[in-house]
Amino acid sequence: MNGAILIVGPSWVGDMVMAQALCMLLARRTSGQDIDILAPRWSLPIIRRMPEVRTGIESPIGHGELALGRRFRLGRALRNRYAQAIVLPRSFKAALVPYFARIPLRTGYRGEMRYGLINDRRELEDAPITPTVTRFAALGMPANAEPPPVSSPRLDTDRVNQTRLAETLGLDPRGPVVALLPGAEYGPAKCWPVEHFGALAKQLAGVGCEIWILGSERDRLAGERIAGYALEASRNLCGLTRLEDAIDLLAMAHVVVTNDSGLMHVAAAVGTHVIALYGSSTPAYTPPLTESRTIKYLAIECSPCFERVCPLGHFRCLRGIDPAQVFEDTLRVIDDRFTHPLANGAGLGGRDRKAI
Repeated sequence: MNGAILIVGPSWVGDMVMAQALCMLLARRTSGQDIDILAPRWSLPIIRRMPEVRTGIESPIGHGELALGRRFRLGRALRNRYAQAIVLPRSFKAALVPYFARIPLRTGYRGEMRYGLINDRRELEDAPITPTVTRFAALGMPANAEPPPVSSPRLDTDRVNQTRLAETLGLDPRGPVVALLPGAEYGPAKCWPVEHFGALAKQLAGVGCEIWILGSERDRLAGERIAGYALEASRNLCGLTRLEDAIDLLAMAHVVVTNDSGLMHVAAAVGTHVIALYGSSTPAYTPPLTESRTIKYLAIECSPCFERVCPLGHFRCLRGIDPAQVFEDTLRVIDDRFTHPLANGAGLGGRDRKAI
């Protein structure tokens, strides 16, 4: 047995990015211990961009599957390789592989009947809301230790891939480039209305910004609608890129306007300024982990509800965020990064913002 650590990773893009804070903490606290992450195939491109992690191990089990036999065989294959496992998901299933691997120390929060499976069991406080990244990082400390300082995730980028993407997709990254992220895998209650994104795109196109719309294949129709507001100034890239491509494209953008989504956390982790739009969720729980951010959150009486679909049907928590205000916030960021006086008159292309 060696002193390596196995992290059982989460099933959401944003949570996987936030898990890097735990890896960064472990790299600081341990003297050269290797860190591996057991995770779904889709997340391996993110893990490869974490310099603290030795390797990502693909889990052959689908989300929600019990697959007891496959979990046992995977655990047996991992025996005698790790001194500790840190299990981030709170499900019973997530704790099985480290148990089958006979990893001596198995750390995780109390969850679905995991007695015996987790032998270093931690308790979660019910209130107040604790940021997800803080909960993850705390599992890298001894039990009952003071909350650790949490480093913001920092994913590596690939300049060769950035050059390839600009050439093959016909993109001009010289700027200003604003990336719009209209999707959220969790559900529509997290999504700013498409017509609001479209109104923002139209205003940005009017001052000479290039607009990249990024997301998965399921966001393609929304991307087409948004692109229709900005015409030749916009590129709908939804469904055309791999996850590693999205990492590199977001690093090339100058501002990202986004729902509370996995790609929001990716954008924060590559150092791009994030304008984050919150409705059914709260920035107290899953904020973009960067100082270069602008939070838009109305905190109306029913927020946060954490529902996938608005239970009251009015969707005011996000409909009430004014595209004109987001436009002003975006231009302020661009003004800080470019010499063009967008906030004080002409704007790019010599157009007067007040006339838009």
